[in-house]
Amino acid sequence: MNNWSTPTALAGEGQFGRVAIVHDWLTTFAGSERVLAEITRIWPHSDLYSVVDFLPDEHRGVLLGKRAKTSFIQLLPRARQSYRTYLPLMPLAVEQFDLSGYDLVISSSHAVAKGVITGPNQLHVSYVHSPIRYAWDLQHQYLQEGGLQSGLKGALARALLHYIRIWDHRTAHGVDHFIANSDYVARRIRKVYGRAATVIYPPVDVERFTPGTARENFYLTASRFVPYKKISLVVEAFSLMPERRLVVIGDGPDFAKVKAAAPPNVTLLGYQSNEVLIDFMQRARAFVFAAEEDFGIVPVEAQACGTPVIAYGRGGALETVIASSDQSRRTGLFFAHQSTASIVDVIERFEAAGPFDGAACRRNALRFSPARFRREMFDAVRALYEPRTPVHMSDNPPQAGMLAHEPAEEGLRGAS
Repeated sequence: MNNWSTPTALAGEGQFGRVAIVHDWLTTFAGSERVLAEITRIWPHSDLYSVVDFLPDEHRGVLLGKRAKTSFIQLLPRARQSYRTYLPLMPLAVEQFDLSGYDLVISSSHAVAKGVITGPNQLHVSYVHSPIRYAWDLQHQYLQEGGLQSGLKGALARALLHYIRIWDHRTAHGVDHFIANSDYVARRIRKVYGRAATVIYPPVDVERFTPGTARENFYLTASRFVPYKKISLVVEAFSLMPERRLVVIGDGPDFAKVKAAAPPNVTLLGYQSNEVLIDFMQRARAFVFAAEEDFGIVPVEAQACGTPVIAYGRGGALETVIASSDQSRRTGLFFAHQSTASIVDVIERFEAAGPFDGAACRRNALRFSPARFRREMFDAVRALYEPRTPVHMSDNPPQAGMLAHEPAEEGLRGAS
């Protein structure tokens, strides 16, 4: 497991002068926070900024004990429970951060973090998990799921999203260089902002997610129960295959509705710890992934456990799952449509395909290790920073870093 409590830097951290890291909001430890944690490990002497910081104390160690400098939204009524309701104020909030004293600014953004204001002598590198999903290509899906397709509330929501799109596009010009978490997101960045992006895949904890010793005859899916994750679709598909067993791990707004409709061959376990999730991943016949994700960390975690993945053939899964005719390389299969018929078809194809090599799944997952992420991120930022003259050079000498003696790994990504 990662030793989060020990601040360690890459060799040469001091060459970047003063460093600020900006994250959208800190309320839980999910996919984007895993990226933030590794960025913090690269630059442990950086200052952290976030619109709000309500990260539970038990997760504080992943950020090396750092607490973010927050915006005025932190103090508004019910901000802890309902911070998302203040989305209209977040562009204003993030623009109030005074970052003028920093030489390097790194934003970790899926909403507003990339909109911080920087000057011409500062380097702003934005690691983009996604352009604001609900403002751009997924706008109509979010309006439909929120019941905002018509009426006064719908009109107000559309006006707000229009304003956010204008702000989001304008602030893209303040970013010196974009880094995307997948080729899929790099294409969205080009489409939305008209900018190129380097691709650096997110870190996956392949040391914690490891293969087990025995397989059992059940399929597994795990996710938050929100509409776009398509958990209800997977459950419905397995209702058409009563001879196949499905285990579902996760919780969320749709849990009660999905559980009420679940057939006898589907077991819903609700929220479970990582230890329980890993145990089921190690024993599952395959992991089923029906969402169209920007990257999708969970399918990589499943492969790290030696488990093949059955995934919807859109989005980041196309970059993390190998559907090859070569049995020594293949790590899963894709289905073409988010429909019950397509899922039933791919399960039948999986059953007929013969055994999948767990070692191949594991090898593929190792391409996404945290060490690889730290090295690629550090090298990318250093290449951008070296031609610049810093405003404030750090007095700290370069430190011997944790990657100084690490061997090279396969699967490094270049610019997209």
